[in-house]
Amino acid sequence: MFPRIKEIKYKRKLLGLTQKELAELAGVSQSLIAKIEGGMINPSYEIVTQIFQSLQRLENRVDKKAKDIMSSPFIYISPDEPLIKATKLMEEHAFSQLPVIDKNNSCIGSISDQTVLGLVSRSIEGELDFEQISSRRVSEVMGEPFPVVSSLTPLQAISNLLSYAPAVLVNQKGKIKGIITRSDLFKVLK
Repeated sequence: MFPRIKEIKYKRKLLGLTQKELAELAGVSQSLIAKIEGGMINPSYEIVTQIFQSLQRLENRVDKKAKDIMSSPFIYISPDEPLIKATKLMEEHAFSQLPVIDKNNSCIGSISDQTVLGLVSRSIEGELDFEQISSRRVSEVMGEPFPVVSSLTPLQAISNLLSYAPAVLVNQKGKIKGIITRSDLFKVLK
């Protein structure tokens, strides 16, 4: 059964949309949305369908969970590995960062291309010996660990975390099972 026209306003507010945002999504004017919600006009079936389809598309995005968009299995590095191995993994897989996972399957840090570039810059400036950089252990140069979320964490929460961190790890039944990066999130929004 098709939803009632009165539900447009309810669904729009539930999704946190303004009338203008809904109008843009549905390809109609904001004034038309206002008139429909106010009960001032009786819109055509085609217009109502456009609006509800737009709301449904947005609801489907919002309903997604971490487990739906995570990359699994994922590539990581051990803290005891040499930095050169981490850089090769990042280059081979075209990653800009890697989680550092210990023997207990806990994320204890991260290594990024920025960290490596910083070390290379220090080497060029004469602060560090280039040979020493490549032989250093990941644990010596790693940065902060990525946030870890439950596999049932909603997409909105993940989106918020990714505005502060380059990646989020996904925990399922006490074990890290996947990773979500900004590019994974962009794929969902397409």
